[in-house]
Amino acid sequence: MSEDGTDSGRRRFLLGSTSVVGVAGVVGAAVPFVGSWSPSAKARAAGAPVRVDISSIEEGGILGPIPAWRGRPIFVVRRTQAALAALPELDDRLQDPDSVQPEQPAYAVNAHRSRQPEILVLVGLCPHLFCSPTPHVALQAQPFDADWKGGFFCPCHGSRFDLAGRVYSGSPASRNMQVPPYYYESDTVLVIGEDGVSA
Repeated sequence: MSEDGTDSGRRRFLLGSTSVVGVAGVVGAAVPFVGSWSPSAKARAAGAPVRVDISSIEEGGILGPIPAWRGRPIFVVRRTQAALAALPELDDRLQDPDSVQPEQPAYAVNAHRSRQPEILVLVGLCPHLFCSPTPHVALQAQPFDADWKGGFFCPCHGSRFDLAGRVYSGSPASRNMQVPPYYYESDTVLVIGEDGVSA
């Protein structure tokens, strides 16, 4: 009799402890699985649009690289009228002067590659090996180009881009710098990462 009582107690103990361990294992496996259904804050931030106040950029100035949209640096340049006037003068030196390759949204397929002529918004990466080019926004001679009309120079491999982010012929980069989707939330605030509805 005592043997049966002992065996019965052991069975209950083993059954109970096995059940507890099993439930703990199921909960332990379920928590990360359920958690994976919704993206983390970091993942949401990586693809979320970024608002940028451009009110402080003076004519001929640049904001950037600023922390970024989708982990990529962004350049925002307020071009001078002289810089805008110089853009067509460079067409015969550029690989894709008319921005035929799709490196920009449809509203930026124009001579200045932007929604508004004076404000340029670019992903601050060279399309060659994704180094970050150095901005040279002044229209003055540079060691790499005596007739420089402003733009971006990648010191890693020597790719050159004009002040519309268009690549010079003969550069290691084969494409223009990317124009991200963006729109104007107001006269002084850009939203980068969405096309929006403003023109």
